[in-house]
Amino acid sequence: MSPSDLGQLLKPFVFLDIFSAGGATLRMMEEMPLHPHSGIATVTVFTEGRMRFNDPANGTGTIGYGGVEWMRAGGGVWHGKEMTPDEVPRIQGFQLWLSLPAELENGEPVSRYIEAKDMPQAGPAHVIVGQHAGVHSPVPAPEGINYLLVTLRAGERWTYQPPKGHAVGWLALAKGSLLADGRIEAGEMVVFESGDAAIELEASGATDAVFVLGSAVPHPHPLHLGYYSVHTSAQALANGERRIAELARKLQEAGDRRTESGTIPVFR
Repeated sequence: MSPSDLGQLLKPFVFLDIFSAGGATLRMMEEMPLHPHSGIATVTVFTEGRMRFNDPANGTGTIGYGGVEWMRAGGGVWHGKEMTPDEVPRIQGFQLWLSLPAELENGEPVSRYIEAKDMPQAGPAHVIVGQHAGVHSPVPAPEGINYLLVTLRAGERWTYQPPKGHAVGWLALAKGSLLADGRIEAGEMVVFESGDAAIELEASGATDAVFVLGSAVPHPHPLHLGYYSVHTSAQALANGERRIAELARKLQEAGDRRTESGTIPVFR
C-alpha cells in the first residue's frame, strides 16, 4: 500500500511494506541509506527474527516478535540505520506509515523502542497501537487508531470487534492462510467493507497464521504527498520539506554518528 493508491482509501494508514531478508540480503540491510520523513509516524514490527537498537535517548535492546519501533517524524527526521540485524538467519516484518493529524504533522519528533516483554497482549493479539479488549498500547499514538500483531494457531478462530467509529479496516498476512469471507494467503492484503462490524477469522492451513490488522476512524484531510512525506495541506508539506532540507545540512555537519554496535540514531 502506498499513499497514492490504497492509502487514499485507508488513511490514516497510508503505506505498508512487508520486508524479508536472509543471508547476504540480511547483511545488505545494514547498507540501507539514511532518508527523511515528515508528517507521518512509522511503525515497524517483526514476524520473524529480531533487530538491535542503540540510541542515546532510548537505550539499547532488541526488537523481535511482539515489540515495536515507533517513530513519529512530525516536522522532520532522517533515519534508516537506527537498527541492525541481530544474530538471526532471517528477518521478516512490516513497516506501516500513519498520516498524522494537523496538530502533530509538523510537531516535535518522537522515537520509542518497546521490547516484546513490555508490550501488552489481548488473547492472540499484541496491541501495537491503540487499545483492544481493555488492553492499551504504551505507544504514544494519536487517538482513534488500532494496530494489532496476531498469531492464530492452525485451526484457531478469532473475532476482532473494531471500536465504534472505526470505519476503516484491513489485514495483511505474513505467514499461513486465513478464512474470512474468502481465503487469504501469505503475502496478501485485504480491505474490509467500511463500518465497524465484527471481523471473524480462522487459521485455515496446517501452520500458524501470522498477520497485522488495522482499524481506525477515517483521517478527514486530503493527502499532500512528498517523496517521503505525507501532510494535510500544501503549506504543511512545504514546512516539512523545508525542515528536512535544514536537517540534511546539519546531518552533514554532525559527521560520523555511528554507535559501537553499528547503528546510527534517528537525526531530529
